[in-house]
Amino acid sequence: MFMMLLKHMIRDGSLRVVDGRGRIHEIGDHSPPVCTLRLHRPRLDFTLALNPALAVPEAYMDGELTVEDGTLYDLMDISARNYRYLESHPLVRLVRGLEPARFGQYNPIGKARKNVAHHYDLSGELYSLFLDPDRQYSCAYYTDEAPDLDSAQIAKKRHLAAKMLLRPGQRVLDIGCGWGGLGLYLAGVEDVDVTGVTLSVEQQALAQRRAGDAGLSQRAQYHLRDYRDETTVYDRIVSVGMFEHVGRRNYREFFTRVRDLLTDDGVMVLHSIGRFDTPAAINPFIRKYIFPGADLPSLSEVMRAIEPTGLFVTDIEILRLHYAETLRHWRERFVRNWGRARAIYDERFCRMWEMYLALCEVGFRHQNLMVFQMQITRRIDAVPLTRDYMIDWERRQAEVEQRGKRARPRRMA
Repeated sequence: MFMMLLKHMIRDGSLRVVDGRGRIHEIGDHSPPVCTLRLHRPRLDFTLALNPALAVPEAYMDGELTVEDGTLYDLMDISARNYRYLESHPLVRLVRGLEPARFGQYNPIGKARKNVAHHYDLSGELYSLFLDPDRQYSCAYYTDEAPDLDSAQIAKKRHLAAKMLLRPGQRVLDIGCGWGGLGLYLAGVEDVDVTGVTLSVEQQALAQRRAGDAGLSQRAQYHLRDYRDETTVYDRIVSVGMFEHVGRRNYREFFTRVRDLLTDDGVMVLHSIGRFDTPAAINPFIRKYIFPGADLPSLSEVMRAIEPTGLFVTDIEILRLHYAETLRHWRERFVRNWGRARAIYDERFCRMWEMYLALCEVGFRHQNLMVFQMQITRRIDAVPLTRDYMIDWERRQAEVEQRGKRARPRRMA
């Protein structure tokens, strides 16, 4: 059955499959890249066919499927480029139609905290193996001046700050603050007071410690708190890489809370993974093993949730292949540090993590995933009429950083 699905699916590129009985199957159009995979159990020809989007990654994670010629990324790349043909198969359409994830994620505070701990409370040493020194665990921003991961992550923070129209003395809320890097950057480039909230015990502890080490503990405070429990009103709100965990059933609640937490002339900047195409369920392997409770919104879903709240969307930017490049750098760094990761966890965990990074990368290259940055206000006149202020501030701040000066940038126009 699995060979039948592969023959229906692979039309661009080639696969050589050694099945569980040692038989060799040549599949595809014989064009490169050619990748060879081996199935180590006869039963896999049946089980992989039932739900390949989940079963193939699980088989690789468990060592029941191995890649002999080429790499795991080659296999995922061929699969992603041809996945639309697999989706058209009646068996796959039936299985996907029954997935609970397609109906949206119920996300009360207790469940949200548990889901966050599943991923973000892993060993801090693990994240140091593949992230940049600031531990920016979200899409970087690649430019001609920032072609490598570390500089692209700095450029991402600068790009977000430019959209926030920061003023000295403002109060800033960072929803899903991670390890504190963005908040510390904002407090460092402008005299603003930053409050970060996260549901990760490990992230909150490190973020608060970093604020103290940077001498910013009076202007950057990090709390173990759900954003729905926040009561202070803020001039600026930013959220990076957190909206994916809200769940589509809870989008209206999220934006209603944002509205209530913003001052009348306040500005929010939302940075999130999204979909170019129509709403769909997240990859089942990612949802089961990596990000339980996650949903990836289409822009239509986001706009429908914002419209009834009275908020205004004042700017949208789509980052297309930036996350694919970010994930490529993460994947390559992780593979280089495989031995160290295996010492922290085990070989199965390493295969799971490699699969996660490879799946996500090909998703952004071939399967209609992107990142959007959305500026949102309570008043239609809360920001200038054109985007010039963003570009001007970003360029000035880049010059300051290139000179290595710690002087604060001039105020935005």
